[in-house]
Amino acid sequence: MLTVLIDYDSGNLHSAEKAFQRMALEVDGGDVIVTDRPEDVLRADRIVLPGDGAFPACKQALQDKTGLHEALLTQVETKARPFMGICIGMQMMASWGREYTDTPGFDWIGGEVVKIQPAHPTFKVPHMGWNDLVVSGDHPVMAGVKTGDHAYFVHSYHMVVADSASRLAHVDYGEAVTAIVGRDTMIGTQFHPEKSQETGLRMIANFLTWHP
Repeated sequence: MLTVLIDYDSGNLHSAEKAFQRMALEVDGGDVIVTDRPEDVLRADRIVLPGDGAFPACKQALQDKTGLHEALLTQVETKARPFMGICIGMQMMASWGREYTDTPGFDWIGGEVVKIQPAHPTFKVPHMGWNDLVVSGDHPVMAGVKTGDHAYFVHSYHMVVADSASRLAHVDYGEAVTAIVGRDTMIGTQFHPEKSQETGLRMIANFLTWHP
């Protein structure tokens, strides 16, 4: 089994790579590589799309890598390979991103990515640091994850879903801020699982051993 972390020059992948490789060894989850080669994506059994920065820049960077965007769509949309989006990689699952300019997403999860608008000024934006998950849905990659578990966030925008069933967890940050979305063979986390200690490593292990 091969898990591919897609490198499209949108963030430092070192910590994510190490976390996925560590858990792959612990749970016999196969090989984990970081790559920007479409041919590697096309032979992958599982795909991870990380991302740091602004939605439009990340989407453009992915499209600028020859054949990479197309390989991702083929694997996820046509072949239904298990997919995990992290941070901006999760946001790109939405229909639209509203950061700076309207940018189409993959439209895998209906909704849009908008700026966090906490009701009280004591809640600063960006939302940065540890927060407790409020779990409202279910997914195989979330096995063992429960309300009150901690996750690490760094972001100013979040996904507002069109169908509440797609939002599997949120955090309370002056408003309900989406933390996990998912359906079928795909899942996305707004937080960084590789930096979220027990909660994040549990989800990584679940993803690496998931056989939908």
